[in-house]
Amino acid sequence: MLVTNRFVVDDDEASDFTARAHAALAALAARPGYLRGQLVRALDDPRHWCLVTEWESVGTYRRALGGFDVKVTAVPLLAQSIDEPSAYETLANAAPGGDVVPVASDRAAGPYR
Repeated sequence: MLVTNRFVVDDDEASDFTARAHAALAALAARPGYLRGQLVRALDDPRHWCLVTEWESVGTYRRALGGFDVKVTAVPLLAQSIDEPSAYETLANAAPGGDVVPVASDRAAGPYR
């Protein structure tokens, strides 16, 4: 499962935002089910940032949000993200040079419903 939280951060707030995002990423990374994460910034407009995390399942992500450290550091930051869908289920994978492998949806039977 992939979670993307997008932010628009003014230049004068970037240093504070970066410190808070690092703390949030560290708190999330310590939770069971966390696979990887990144803090990224748009090349075309450096005011646009994204915190991207990958999780074993929606359940591990939701449980992670209940952890004390996450509630203190990550949740306040995530609440400031752009109000839009942020959690995505994986529907296909492809390794470098590999074939595309469809993955069953947790939401409905059949491919991509």
